[in-house]
Amino acid sequence: MQRSSSRPAPPSSDPVVIVVDDDTALREALSSLFRSIGLEVALFASAAEFLEAKLPDVPRCLVLDIRLPGVSGLDFQAQLARAGTDMPVIFMTGHGDIPMTVRAMKAGAVDFLTKPFRDQDMLDAVAAAIAIDRARRDERKAASRLTTLYETLSPREKQVMALVTAGLMNKQVAAEVGLSEITVKIHRGHVMRKMEAHSLADLVRMAEALGLGNAKG
Repeated sequence: MQRSSSRPAPPSSDPVVIVVDDDTALREALSSLFRSIGLEVALFASAAEFLEAKLPDVPRCLVLDIRLPGVSGLDFQAQLARAGTDMPVIFMTGHGDIPMTVRAMKAGAVDFLTKPFRDQDMLDAVAAAIAIDRARRDERKAASRLTTLYETLSPREKQVMALVTAGLMNKQVAAEVGLSEITVKIHRGHVMRKMEAHSLADLVRMAEALGLGNAKG
């Protein structure tokens, strides 16, 4: 399809629905549908066009035709996964069959809609997909902040955190690292403050999220 048939999304912080389908009429119909409920839309006629585009880093999902010029929708899904792009995918097809559906869903597709589909079915699938992507982004943001806080700890504070969250009492931590109990209490206080933990339970959850080897629930 010609490039003029594609329309990347404008800069925005709103969620974006990305449609990749070589059927111009269907792309435009989906664009109108999504925009009618306030969603931003980016339209592409092929996987190659999508890969050339620079898209905003906002919650988003991919509405993808199973049969595309060049690489197929299923192969493109696998290509995105290998590249580390975990954008939720909704497949559309006019030629669906059970093996295709199974392969798509096993690879993480949110839904698989057979043309012609009801507008509400598509809107429901998109709402679910954007919610999934938003949750993933929130998790990544929280994990990044946790790592940033953890890196403010000194090596000794990291050691104390690992031992405390593994269930050791201050006296046991002191014996383990060769410090006085009062010094361990001071380090523990620094850890709680720097990690912005309100309780030991908070700190244990943080240690688990960070994958500290000695942390136990």
